[in-house]
Amino acid sequence: MGVVVDTSVFIAFERNSQAVELDGLPADEDLFLSAVTVSELLVGVYRADSPARRNRRLAFVEAILADFPVLPIDTEAARVHAQLHAAQLDAGLRSGAHDLLIAATALANGFSVLTRDVDDFQRVPGLTVYPVSPR
Repeated sequence: MGVVVDTSVFIAFERNSQAVELDGLPADEDLFLSAVTVSELLVGVYRADSPARRNRRLAFVEAILADFPVLPIDTEAARVHAQLHAAQLDAGLRSGAHDLLIAATALANGFSVLTRDVDDFQRVPGLTVYPVSPR
């Protein structure tokens, strides 16, 4: 099994360098990134307000990319995303587009999600969500 780490976890760590409490995450789970998370993290690099911050963020992202395998948004993830998005629209619900793609990537691979944005992911049927909280 595996767990897809949501962007919110990395942003909190990068901003605060804070330790996090992994509520209920089994120790033997492999950790992965969604390609969406890579994009979101790189947006933070490109929007940095100074060259020093840009370099610091880029080093942070490159370190993450060296340590975590990246899951693509493949055809199966796209199918899962389309089903989830249609069901949410039919129910009058809205989730962030990126969060729904991350959730779909996790589900397509039979994985869970580790996040600080629990509410966004708990609305996704069949998805196991591991909350992260500051220590």
